[in-house]
Amino acid sequence: MPMEIFVESAIQQEKFRTAANKLLNACFIVKKKEETRNDYVFILQHRQLFNEYFSYLGYQVEINEGHGVVALVNVNGTGRMRLKKIESVLLLILRLLYLEKRKELSLVDDVIVLTDEIQQKYSMLKIGPKANLDKTTLRDVIRLFRRYNLIAPLDREVTLSDARIKIYASILFAVPNDNLNSMYDTVNEKLNQYATGGESSDDEDADQD
Repeated sequence: MPMEIFVESAIQQEKFRTAANKLLNACFIVKKKEETRNDYVFILQHRQLFNEYFSYLGYQVEINEGHGVVALVNVNGTGRMRLKKIESVLLLILRLLYLEKRKELSLVDDVIVLTDEIQQKYSMLKIGPKANLDKTTLRDVIRLFRRYNLIAPLDREVTLSDARIKIYASILFAVPNDNLNSMYDTVNEKLNQYATGGESSDDEDADQD
């Protein structure tokens, strides 16, 4: 077993255990997040060890050093979290906002958006009878995505229009490639349509698998 490499070092064992558990629980380890920065560096230093260990569990550890993200991927394509429609929509909105903001910033800058920016893009989609997200839904989705190291709210009350939310590069890897293009194109097409004064639509999408 890979842990035999650390048999003489209890400290190394604990570092491995901590990083591995965080990866299992959150799926993503982010370099830019203070709480996971040391874990990110440790995984990079022992990437072969982590890959060997997780291969026994049917996972592959994917490392993108350019974005500073470690992702845990099930090699059989199972174990994906089922998202509700609203969660899928907000995931894509956050991804779009990340890409838009990233163009304006240097690589060392954090990508930070306001709750109002999320609400504006959601309103443009005209999903269902409500123009804006209700506070409970917004809090629940922010809490969910925070758990998976996709975002980090910077203010206590995330429903305020000027509340700040940091978006991590892990948002780029949160949607499987086979679903990403169609979801991205659909949401972006609707946003562009409404932004240019196109006709609205009250149709609702199916839940994301």
